[in-house]
Amino acid sequence: MKALALRPGLQPGRNPSLRPSASPEANVKGRSDRARVAYMEASWRVLARTRRLLRPPGPGLIPRRLRHKKKWASTEPKFPSTRMALQNFDMNYKVQFGDLWPSIRVSLLSEQKFGALVNNFSTWDKTISELEQLKAKDFVIEAQRRVQQKAFPEEPSAPVLPPQLETHSPPVTSWPCSPNLHCYTFSRGDISRFHPSRVSSLGVLDYYLMDASSLLPVLALGVQPGDAVLDLCAGPGGKTLALLLTGCCYHLAANDISGSRTQRLKQVLRSYVPQDKSQVRVTSQDGRKWGDLERSTYDRVLVDVPCTTDRHSVMEEDNNIFKRSRKTERQMLPMLQVQLLVAGLLATRPGGVAVYSTCTLSHLQNEYVVGGAIEILANQYEINVQVEDLSCFRHLFQDTFSFFPSCRMGELVLPILWANFGPMYFCKLRRLT
Repeated sequence: MKALALRPGLQPGRNPSLRPSASPEANVKGRSDRARVAYMEASWRVLARTRRLLRPPGPGLIPRRLRHKKKWASTEPKFPSTRMALQNFDMNYKVQFGDLWPSIRVSLLSEQKFGALVNNFSTWDKTISELEQLKAKDFVIEAQRRVQQKAFPEEPSAPVLPPQLETHSPPVTSWPCSPNLHCYTFSRGDISRFHPSRVSSLGVLDYYLMDASSLLPVLALGVQPGDAVLDLCAGPGGKTLALLLTGCCYHLAANDISGSRTQRLKQVLRSYVPQDKSQVRVTSQDGRKWGDLERSTYDRVLVDVPCTTDRHSVMEEDNNIFKRSRKTERQMLPMLQVQLLVAGLLATRPGGVAVYSTCTLSHLQNEYVVGGAIEILANQYEINVQVEDLSCFRHLFQDTFSFFPSCRMGELVLPILWANFGPMYFCKLRRLT
């Protein structure tokens, strides 16, 4: 007979249907093993799902409507520039100012005080009378009286000064500041406001509202009759107007690279200066090239550079340099400031004076910039520059402003609630060669 083919897996002489059944104990053990395997597989699935939930969301896990490109999408979570600025200041200024920082911080976040710069081209005598009726005081005239009392101590009105002021304040026998400027402020602690300026009978506005500490760099410049003066970063125009009001500028050049700020400067000049007396040359050039354009030309140069504008940065979102899109611009500020100061000193004639100023508290944008510019001029151009002592300003204007006592170079006005001006840093430099 023909042999039958066996199915795979079967052995001869064995019938699977006749295989003896497993014992009850084996069946129970098999079921428990399968249950254990199923339990472990379920545990692994739960663990894997948990890991996916805890993992940082990738593009595939975020709903499409919520995806955004980090730099410019409108769906990105908003983080105000003012908050970013305040966090930056808390981190840096707490180290720089120590125990003074909390009071400075509160002042930056509080309402700013202003001064009224009297327009000498208007009916100035009437304007002064109206401001004095408001109980405002001309802090420049008050400082001049201090100089006179110091020069003539035998007068009965001479003040008795604390010993520390007598020791640290250099003798001031003549007025060291630019002349013919009048700026009214309210007394310390007085939070009154000036009303908006009005058009006088001569067709120009009667005074210019500004942070009174912004006048200090112009005063420190010490403009004299017949000087050729350059305002390298002139916009929006307050300091240029102050220079013009001194009546000493034989030639005044005002420059700003920003077209919008240049337009604001021109508007200020139109509003405050009669057309027949406006002798300002307004340009919109890159200030870093001014040393090549007009080298050794000016007697006085004001370099009021772009900076982080601390008060604006913690109060206003508009044009805030702490926006994410302006991070690179903010990081490059110290280099830009050094280049502008070098250009300003190159445009200064030997023996002339330049004043560097900012409205920031940052020593990286203040003293370090001054030191860097001096080093570059000495090494690359063989030009020697000397930092002038301005400590007399602390004595002359102590009733109006609060000065930081530990500046290595120049002077720094600190915002304090009773005198909420500033911040304003200014440093006077004389070109020797």
